[in-house]
Amino acid sequence: MAATGTEAKDLENHHNDCFIQLSNPNIATMKEDVLYHFNLSTSTHDFPAMFGDVKFVCVGGSPSRMSAFIRYVAAELGLDHPGKEYPNICVGTDRYAMYKVGPVLSVSHGMGIPSIGIMLHELIKLLYHARCSNVTIIRIGTSGGIGLEPGSVVITQQAVDECFKPEFEQIVLGKRVVRSTSLDARLVQELLQCSSDLNEFPTVVGNTMCTLDFYEGQGRLDGALCSYTEKDKQVYLQAAHAAGVRNIEMESSLFATMCSACGLRAAVVCVTLLDRLRGDQINTPHDVLVEYQQRPQRLVSHFIKKSLGRI
Repeated sequence: MAATGTEAKDLENHHNDCFIQLSNPNIATMKEDVLYHFNLSTSTHDFPAMFGDVKFVCVGGSPSRMSAFIRYVAAELGLDHPGKEYPNICVGTDRYAMYKVGPVLSVSHGMGIPSIGIMLHELIKLLYHARCSNVTIIRIGTSGGIGLEPGSVVITQQAVDECFKPEFEQIVLGKRVVRSTSLDARLVQELLQCSSDLNEFPTVVGNTMCTLDFYEGQGRLDGALCSYTEKDKQVYLQAAHAAGVRNIEMESSLFATMCSACGLRAAVVCVTLLDRLRGDQINTPHDVLVEYQQRPQRLVSHFIKKSLGRI
């Protein structure tokens, strides 16, 4: 019997679904998967029921910022109401925080590659066990700019290392493993269009340099250790700018690597808190910094609303 138009469309959508891909055959043989740092387990929690409808995952450094984001996006999607609470799903652990409203999951990742790496392993497995499909994941955060006015938003074109190479290197079982840090080019353009729609703050597309350190690794002169001069720093940052780098942070390379390897459509959207060509310390008034930090949230929230047809 031939399928009806609706059934054919549903079948087409089913075939177009993009599910999470784990690059680890061991997971399929495990009777229980304990996501220790989330205080969640496949034997004690119904992941499909809890997370099966997730289509957008937003991750950022601090729990308070991600809690504020879930409240903001809930209001933007018309899912908020007076007195509504958004409890931390990871209650029982102080490593990470996780919040959910509708199809949006908001998760903190801490600071630096080791912290976001642990979180991503468990987050991607959570999405896999929940049988989520067509998930878009976006890191929203802060960064230091290179040649940009403070408050500018950078949508990452490529995540690069400290030598400006689009790769992430890790030592696995004593061996050097190098993986690509590619991000979704179409998603970059969709986010750039959303910023144009808003027309609220300057936004650029550029490379993001991911470092292992906030001080020497980023050429700062104000750490406890410093073995170079202001001139050395300027030469390095100018070389970074010439290589297309527009901001510096500490998570994008591993984020891009893991999301790409697991079939996740991913992007990085960060606001710049200062221009590193002009200084190292952040002395902007607190209320201004708070508004800066809200800019990636407003952009990504607009993207989610637009994707859901809520504009």
